[in-house]
Amino acid sequence: MDLLRPKLFDFHGVSMTHFFTANWDKVQNFKAKPDDIVVATYPKAGTTWMCYILDLLYFYQIYPEREKSVPLYERVPFLEVFFPPYPTGTDKADTLPTSPRIIKTHLPVQFLPKSFWEQNCRIVYVARNAKDNVVSYFHFDRMEKMQPQPGDWNSFLQRFKDGKMVFGSWYDHVCGWWEKKQTSSKIHYMFYEDLVEDTGRELKNLCSFLGLSPSDEERKEIVRCVQFDVMKVNSMTNQMDDPTLDSSVSQFMRKGKVGDWKNHFTVSQNEQFDEDYKRKMKNTSLQFREEI
Repeated sequence: MDLLRPKLFDFHGVSMTHFFTANWDKVQNFKAKPDDIVVATYPKAGTTWMCYILDLLYFYQIYPEREKSVPLYERVPFLEVFFPPYPTGTDKADTLPTSPRIIKTHLPVQFLPKSFWEQNCRIVYVARNAKDNVVSYFHFDRMEKMQPQPGDWNSFLQRFKDGKMVFGSWYDHVCGWWEKKQTSSKIHYMFYEDLVEDTGRELKNLCSFLGLSPSDEERKEIVRCVQFDVMKVNSMTNQMDDPTLDSSVSQFMRKGKVGDWKNHFTVSQNEQFDEDYKRKMKNTSLQFREEI
């Protein structure tokens, strides 16, 4: 599919493209249901992973046939996406045949439709350390034609530090959701690194938050299904049929590792990034691991 790469523009103080703002009124007026579960992330922080975990938790036992026939992006709508001629994210969410609805978003906390707060919906937020996140985002933008041109690695890294990314600043995003979590028992804040380190442990904590009690066998099977190498060869999760992705450039599911940033950052890039990072994160209690 030949697409004209979009341009970034400032949207209420956050860098965005028209693919995520053209349906804004419907997004903001979206009617949440009390049992909706929101997966909120900064792009490339484990979104697909968490969507799949939740889908398996709720529906694997009920609709096992879906696992081999319905792509994950059909089961978990992307709330703010607007990409004609395909249905909008809000339309897909409104017509989901399953309950509870699992809905994903990359919106910063201040943009989440107010009905999710009013309905007291549960929100699972996944955060990933900045260095691995920017590396993953770079390779994604190289292959995703719905994203602005990434340019070279050095200029992309600078743009990330400046917050000139689709969905804005990583720093504002992760810290904004973290601050909101301090006053909301409905937000379960998870870390990508913890999920990589011990998926089973994190799954238990997630089930506790959701009030679910799968059997040990069910939990083990879910942990098996959501391993990176298993998802990478699963055509229902690896988005190989997405017409906007050019997999000859990179893979949608590329490495899934913690610490891959070391293969991209030069010594001076790393030093400059660390200085900038300390300055921007000095007023938050939020902490990340860059290796495990």
